[in-house]
Amino acid sequence: MVPTPNASLADWLAYLETLHPKTIELGLERVQAVRKALKLAPDFPLITVGGTNGKGSACAYLEAILLAADYRVGCYTSPHLLRYNERIRIAGQAVADVDLCAAFAAIDIARGAISLSYFEFGTLAALWLFARAGVAVAVLEVGLGGRLDAVNAFDTDCAIVTSIGIDHTEYLGDTRELIGYEKAGIFRAGRPAICGDLDAPHSLLQHAERIDAQLDCIGNAFHFVRDAALWHFNGRRIHSDLPTPRMPGAYQFNNAACAIAALDALHARLTVSDAAIRQGVREAQVAGRFQVMPGQPEWILDVAHNPHAAHALATNLGARPCQGKTVALWAMLADKDIAGVAAAMDGVIDIWIAAGLEVPRGANVEQLTGALSGCSGTIHRCHTIDEAWRLACELARENDRICAFGSFYTVARVLLCNTV
Repeated sequence: MVPTPNASLADWLAYLETLHPKTIELGLERVQAVRKALKLAPDFPLITVGGTNGKGSACAYLEAILLAADYRVGCYTSPHLLRYNERIRIAGQAVADVDLCAAFAAIDIARGAISLSYFEFGTLAALWLFARAGVAVAVLEVGLGGRLDAVNAFDTDCAIVTSIGIDHTEYLGDTRELIGYEKAGIFRAGRPAICGDLDAPHSLLQHAERIDAQLDCIGNAFHFVRDAALWHFNGRRIHSDLPTPRMPGAYQFNNAACAIAALDALHARLTVSDAAIRQGVREAQVAGRFQVMPGQPEWILDVAHNPHAAHALATNLGARPCQGKTVALWAMLADKDIAGVAAAMDGVIDIWIAAGLEVPRGANVEQLTGALSGCSGTIHRCHTIDEAWRLACELARENDRICAFGSFYTVARVLLCNTV
């Protein structure tokens, strides 16, 4: 049943989950048709951000820098951790329930008999709300891939691909060349395109050349240099000495550099000062990206869910001294590279607590422990994350640390457990 005019956001979200036969169905035809019915034609600049890892962080840097430069910014990211409202922000604030409900109602009327997925509804809602709020610029995070993702139904003024790794192989292919082509699908002819992968696949480079995108690659058109106190960004026009990003990890310099390079390319439409860049780099943060919750024992939360991200997490853990042991609370989706993630984390974990993930597509504890057969460290089995959280609290001593990772669902549930 279509929600009533006074329906809650929870009612609308439950309704959206029933409308499309597939949770994920790539393709632009449905979104394009409804976009036209809604007369959604943004007259403000759009910056689209894709990539296997780092795209959420790059969005955060863009949003923070543009806010510091006094722009009214719309930012659309996914998935959320605790509240759906996290996905759509205007002027740095999550949109209200009532505004989301109004957007969903307008889209539901406009779509007629067209079936839209949950993500497609959310993407259209974001642009509908941005247009009505009169934003000066919007930052859009690609959900999956790029070429056929719903976000790509809107022409971007600048596209960023932060990194290319192996993930979502059932949709994007099982090689970096195939995945690179899908990611490059967000590039537009004659418009700026940014690539933050130092080893960009030929498919991405060739596609950019074929459509005549204005491609700037890290290590070529822009680069950065780190020293003990600062880091230095050098682009086509922007040359800045910057503070260390608030978000920890060596890869955050790369994500921040991609964001700054995009703003450099859009200088004619979006002017940002060195002061705004410094403030944005210093203030940008995203929950669940090597998020440190101080205390004894210390908790570290990370949504790393593929080998590329797990290698980065392992590097971060290795660079952060710990006097005691590292306890892993680990839960993943079954369609991810579970063995690859386990291998990437092997050697930095002393105690594994493998937990079943009680969501659609969630891996059970047997699948996780099977992937740990060749890994070092002791292994414990739990059927739920709540059970694993209680065990982690029992096992960890004051000087130990607990690293919860493997999925957005994992981090979200641990955040809830830690706040009870």
